Amino acid sequence: FFLKVDSSSRRLLVIGYGSVSQCTLPLLIDCFLLKKQIHSLTIIDVIDQRARIEPYHKIYNQINYQQEEITVKNYGEILGKYLSDGDILLDLAVNLETRCLLKWCHDHKVCFVNTSVELWDPFGEAYKNDPRLLTLYHRQMQLIQMQNEPTWNKNGATAVLDHGCNPGLVSHFVKRALIDMAQCVVNDKKILISPGEKTDLQKALKTKNYPRLAYLLDIKAIHISERDTQLTNDPKKVNEFVNTWSIDGLAEEAVAPAEMGWGTHEKIVPEGAFFHDEKEGPCNQICLATKGMNTWVRSWVPSGEIIGMVIRHGEAYGISKYLTVHSNDENNNAALYRPTVHYAYLPSDSTI
Repeated sequence: FFLKVDSSSRRLLVIGYGSVSQCTLPLLIDCFLLKKQIHSLTIIDVIDQRARIEPYHKIYNQINYQQEEITVKNYGEILGKYLSDGDILLDLAVNLETRCLLKWCHDHKVCFVNTSVELWDPFGEAYKNDPRLLTLYHRQMQLIQMQNEPTWNKNGATAVLDHGCNPGLVSHFVKRALIDMAQCVVNDKKILISPGEKTDLQKALKTKNYPRLAYLLDIKAIHISERDTQLTNDPKKVNEFVNTWSIDGLAEEAVAPAEMGWGTHEKIVPEGAFFHDEKEGPCNQICLATKGMNTWVRSWVPSGEIIGMVIRHGEAYGISKYLTVHSNDENNNAALYRPTVHYAYLPSDSTI
């Protein structure tokens, strides 16, 4: 983090106290509060969560809770009450526009962390006639455009966006998998490779050049496969929608267009596919005219084969972009290699 203030006065503000935030609070206590990396921890939520936070407050008087609703009209005022130069904002809520929070934190030298790229009203764009405007790729391009503005200070406070356990942790799993696979190819005498290929892999391993490793290993596709096996003893009612992690989050993502990182090896374009404008970004993804919940793909998890939904996923963008290898020649730095990357999500039985 880009933190200049002494930790004895540093404040951490957490927005939201849903299921993710409730799991995160013990980690924040262990990693920040008890190690004296922060002076205080404040949680705000639109719902009254005092009963759930009170047990922590009794032990740690540095933990505070405020019930407030953050909107497009008051977010600056509310953030200004709890944060200043060198503090940290952790956004674990839904429907708080990432661009606005990022811009505010950047302008006020506040470090910013969140787990998804959000809008104030995600369903307000639902009637746009171009599916590409409803994608996470489009939101990423808006963030890049904001950072390319002349007034943007390149040496501002650190921000880590779209990076939690999911999305976020998969990127680390991919790096570990590439190292394991490359080491296996190099060390297993049963795998026949030329001396030159072995040298290239060893060099990429030494420098931790992950795009090069994926290219040399000829990785064609990466599935972010997930099967939710959680059960409930409270059956859902007729016409009721339930979910294990976020009602609003899944409802928004499920009806959005299916998105995927598009591999350079792909020869057949899916029906209803849309490509992005080459002038406006890396074009590492495509989207489909069909909703994510109506787009199914065969995949695998440790418990066996699944048929999962190609619901959009932040790391379908991030991993495919990161692992792209460019030709680095006069051909406009064209993509020489990129794997196909997408989500394959099978929700819980109750959700379906």
